[in-house]
Amino acid sequence: MKNRFFLFSIAIVAFLCSFSRVDAQPQQVSAEKIGNRIDVTVAGSFFTSYRFYEDEKYPFFFPVNAPVSGGSATSMRNGLYPHHTSLFFGCDRVNGGNYWQEGLDRGRIISIGARILEAKGERVIIEDECIWKRPDAEAPIKDKRLITISSPSKSLYQLDFEIEMEMLMDVTILKTNHSLFSARIAEDLTVKQGGVMVNSEGQVGEKATFGVRAKWLTFYGKRKTGYEGIVIMQHPSCKWFPAPWFTRDYGFMSPTPMYWPENDQQADLKKGEKIHLKYRVLVYGGTPEEANLNALYEKFAKE
Repeated sequence: MKNRFFLFSIAIVAFLCSFSRVDAQPQQVSAEKIGNRIDVTVAGSFFTSYRFYEDEKYPFFFPVNAPVSGGSATSMRNGLYPHHTSLFFGCDRVNGGNYWQEGLDRGRIISIGARILEAKGERVIIEDECIWKRPDAEAPIKDKRLITISSPSKSLYQLDFEIEMEMLMDVTILKTNHSLFSARIAEDLTVKQGGVMVNSEGQVGEKATFGVRAKWLTFYGKRKTGYEGIVIMQHPSCKWFPAPWFTRDYGFMSPTPMYWPENDQQADLKKGEKIHLKYRVLVYGGTPEEANLNALYEKFAKE
């Protein structure tokens, strides 16, 4: 009887290990350019679109679908915050221009060359170059973006966003809470709707995370298919690392150095200066502990 129980236990362990190995296998990813967007699928299921429309403020990703439910972990605008556009990169108060909030005449980040470098396999790679421009003014900044998208397992989608900002003139960015890489979270994952926001230091909610320097920050919540979440990670190579976070319980997160500039008033950048930034976004099934975000961050930090 003991031998039967032992053999049964071994079989169960083997089955669970086999399941884990299957889940941990990288999924096939593909990308297709359709007009002014690039659609990305994972294992045949739609994941996200990189959108660079002529009538938009800046390029952005929407939706950013989760791996289990298939529902987006981000949302697109609302009446109170029409300048929150899913997953995006922008900045306000740049040499008198606004490259974040509504009003195209105040400034736009214009894609001039989005293309697919790798279209299929265990990853896809998108390259883009953008000019920061507003009417009757010289462009203060151009940026180059390298976007790598993969799926390390069935329960994990990964988006790496690398950007080089080049100053085309002396640039002054006044203190602003509207700056750089940001995400507007799907309503059902927000703290206001029962979700949880927590950072790499274990601090929970807006009051505890606002203005705090942390390596990563995530929102997660329970959906019909189980827990899912989205996290933004800052790479140690980023200028201003680790930048303090601008957080809101209603569903917003951004590592935002410009709200806490070095001289408390503004950031001054010289013509020809280049700023390198690197972020990883993970959309995951489970809780942060089940997804093992700390270990995933350490892996990212070593890359």
